[in-house]
Amino acid sequence: MGIRPRDIASRMAARRQKGAAQARDGYVRDTFTLPREQARAKARDYLTRYPKAGYMSAVESWRELPDGAIEFTMRRLPSAD
Repeated sequence: MGIRPRDIASRMAARRQKGAAQARDGYVRDTFTLPREQARAKARDYLTRYPKAGYMSAVESWRELPDGAIEFTMRRLPSAD
């Protein structure tokens, strides 16, 4: 069974969508969904790994979901990679 044109189009659209956010403003974004304490630890680890001084890292969004988990997005510049 070969690759269908629909499959190729779906992959290309997903790639464009993923790259579009970075291309618009230059930031790399990582989104996580974790229990509250693990979310805090992950955000601290992220900021330690990508310090604000070199990457302009920040918590871009942080919200509590109905089940109590935290969904959050961290952003950073790739320039110091």
